[in-house]
Amino acid sequence: MKLHTYFRSSAAYRVRIALNLKGLAPDQAFVHLRKGEQARPPYSDLNPEHLVPALEVDGPEDGPDGHHVLTQSVAIIEYLDETHPTPALLPADALGRARVRALALAVACDVHPLNNLRVLNHLKTMGHGQEEVDGWYRHWIAVGLTALEARLAGDPRTGRFCHGDEPGLADILLVPQMLNARRFGCPLEAYPTLRRIDEACCALPAFAAAFPDLQPDAEA
Repeated sequence: MKLHTYFRSSAAYRVRIALNLKGLAPDQAFVHLRKGEQARPPYSDLNPEHLVPALEVDGPEDGPDGHHVLTQSVAIIEYLDETHPTPALLPADALGRARVRALALAVACDVHPLNNLRVLNHLKTMGHGQEEVDGWYRHWIAVGLTALEARLAGDPRTGRFCHGDEPGLADILLVPQMLNARRFGCPLEAYPTLRRIDEACCALPAFAAAFPDLQPDAEA
């Protein structure tokens, strides 16, 4: 198993957390996004989307020599949960799984894509200055976190973590987004539930070890 990663990628951060929770330690290959390595061979041949992470795995399913390249962080995490079911990252009941997936996808689909590095860079190529780009970022963070706060604070299924008292898929998605919000100076006072869950997660070794600044390829 090999993880292609970049220390500051939110999506790679998610997968690192999941791997740590599962007790897995794959080999790592580092793809420097700000140097454009994701768009050049050999990585561009591995993942034509030019995004990280990618996880190389071997398995009995059909594929070149049984070798497979998995992309998209949520798909990778669900694969890990299915192939290494303990500890479970999704609830046992269908309604619980639907709730957790909805919380996770609210980050993965509604917030993160609007604030991805390539989107922010494209805004600059369209003539927007750094102040405007930062304003764009903070706007969509506020929209997304406000909705998540309302959903979590008002639901009795929220426990120590997003769903109950064990960390799962939704928490794995939330923590990197909260770090991004802090990096960009987004006010977080209006999100006490999110801050409480984030703090509980970051106190766990699996989350703490995945922190971007602790990765081998981390830069100041």
